[in-house]
Amino acid sequence: MAIFKTTFPVRYYETDLMAVVHHSNYIRYFELARDEMMVHLGYPIEKCEKDLNVYVVIVSVDCHFRYPARMGDILTATAEVTKVPMAKMLIKQSVVNQDGVVCAEGQVTLGFLDKTSFTPVRCPEVVCDLFEKFINNNL
Repeated sequence: MAIFKTTFPVRYYETDLMAVVHHSNYIRYFELARDEMMVHLGYPIEKCEKDLNVYVVIVSVDCHFRYPARMGDILTATAEVTKVPMAKMLIKQSVVNQDGVVCAEGQVTLGFLDKTSFTPVRCPEVVCDLFEKFINNNL
């Protein structure tokens, strides 16, 4: 299992009139953690798409809202990978506030498409290797 974490403040434009984070932003927070995880691993999504001729696409998103995040909170978004991807990649995700209270949690399933034909393909070997090292604490 490998967990990546990123911390950031709630920004004013992410909130509603009650100063509560709008529910749609949690999906963005999930994506922020996944994107930064790939940068941390040395292979950002845009590099995958350019070098490997694949699109990394969202197949499904599951999000459960537990507690409202508010203006002034400092949030931590996590991306947890428990196994090396094959045709799909499952990432468990969460957003917690500065007090450790879970605001939202869920999972995202990613797939890989050939950029030319838009047909599903297996996860590129270089990406599989990165996640294998990450899961085994070698990255």
